[in-house]
Amino acid sequence: MELKTARRSGGRSRKSVRQSKKSIDQLEWGIPYNTDNFVEPLSEEGVNKVHNATMQVLEEIGIEFLNEEAKKVLSEAGCKVDRNSDNVKMDRSWVKEMISKAPSEFEIFPRNINRSVKIGGRNMAFVNVSSPPNVMDLDRGRRVGDFESFKDLIKLTQYFNCIHLAGGYPVEPVDIHASVRHLDCLYEKLTLTDKVCHAYSLGSQRVEDAIEMAKIASGLNEDEFFSKPRIYTNINSSSPLKHDHPMLDGAMRFARKGQPVFVTPFTLAGAMAPVTMTGAVVQSLAEGLAAIALLQYINPGTPCVFGTFTSNVDMKSGAPAFGTPEYIRATQITGQMARYYGLPLRASNACAANAPDGQAIWESLNSLWAASTGGVNVVYHSAGWLEGGLIASYEKFVMDCEVLQQFQRYFDPVISDVGQDSLAVNAIKEVGPNGHFFGCDHTQERYTNAFYSPFLSDWRNYEAWEQDGAEWTHQRANKIWKDILKEFEAPKIDIAVKDELKSFVDRRKSEGGVKTDF
Repeated sequence: MELKTARRSGGRSRKSVRQSKKSIDQLEWGIPYNTDNFVEPLSEEGVNKVHNATMQVLEEIGIEFLNEEAKKVLSEAGCKVDRNSDNVKMDRSWVKEMISKAPSEFEIFPRNINRSVKIGGRNMAFVNVSSPPNVMDLDRGRRVGDFESFKDLIKLTQYFNCIHLAGGYPVEPVDIHASVRHLDCLYEKLTLTDKVCHAYSLGSQRVEDAIEMAKIASGLNEDEFFSKPRIYTNINSSSPLKHDHPMLDGAMRFARKGQPVFVTPFTLAGAMAPVTMTGAVVQSLAEGLAAIALLQYINPGTPCVFGTFTSNVDMKSGAPAFGTPEYIRATQITGQMARYYGLPLRASNACAANAPDGQAIWESLNSLWAASTGGVNVVYHSAGWLEGGLIASYEKFVMDCEVLQQFQRYFDPVISDVGQDSLAVNAIKEVGPNGHFFGCDHTQERYTNAFYSPFLSDWRNYEAWEQDGAEWTHQRANKIWKDILKEFEAPKIDIAVKDELKSFVDRRKSEGGVKTDF
């Protein structure tokens, strides 16, 4: 079943909906549809040069695959596997053939099929912050991640319509032992949300557990569940030029079951990649395409997304920098190359700021404009990211969602409608040079939905703002997330399905979970 609002209509909605009680107004659920022209910094010659350099890396330098099964498969495929090392060299014609088998668009169906997400084309889906080890809010400050904070951020992920995928752990709950952490986290994610769910590729048993839990939560049998994409994973290369064992293992397991895999090299120019941005992009492309080619050989047609995480380091401190001019250009160039290869693209709403302040917002806005102008299809860490990915922030989550909604409204084609009513010549004639448009019929018929209405921005003048307490943005965001958590209601799930899911978790815990020394 395909719901139209999960395609273009959500991104075009002018309506906002009241959730319940005191909760905020927000736009309706829907996947934004990017109506803009993309920025393509490279000429046709430049695209060919980047492509040829990427193929040269794959053919002459090679990528290390630290996984015996992957090397065996690649050897069977005719790749040059060094018997004395993990190095694999790939012929460009074979890589091109494999990449061509990956779909340019696909749809993922969670347990609530009305929340399906179409990836590729001009669709632009947003993902919650994923994987920080620390969490922060105004009341408790910065602290190590814990399970209660994990659940809070999952609830925010479910609540906000502008967040479309429940990605990795919004904060790592280190108060739960690593052997069973995935069981508790997946249970909460599958019951507190009904959105598309992610599973980490960190060992074979974790992957098998996650897929089984997603299947149970769907209420479908084996054949029904695996007939379509239902759950996805993201793997990162160990830059430079390396893919590790557990992530390759998980990616191959997903591929064999026809479930989507995002492949995201982490290339920081000047550290794990060349200092030039085109050089860093070339390395990123080589690492990502090598893994996608492997997955397509294993199961042709496996849904794959190429992920760009190419930025630069601060040459004064060596710290990662995000939302920089270089990050923007690298994202745009990678978007151009992803379209050249016919692959959907993932990027991130990244910043290096340590607090939900001005720096956090301008760096995040740079990252989001990079995604928008670069033709990105999935934006990771869309809400809540701070400190280069080391902090998940409650206030930043809310602040980011305000910006995401504004992007969704920006894409609404009604803003640039050139129909007779929108051109408003009759209204201009009616008002003339001496009147105003507040009271004319044209305005009265449209004013309620004419413009975007924020839930966080304060558009009052200084005196009104001061009289009402002079609250700064992060202080207002603090109140909003607290109100949301007070009013949160988990999405419906069949009680028998929930019990079966709980029984699976209890059984796997009694078995000891997974070994933590993979």
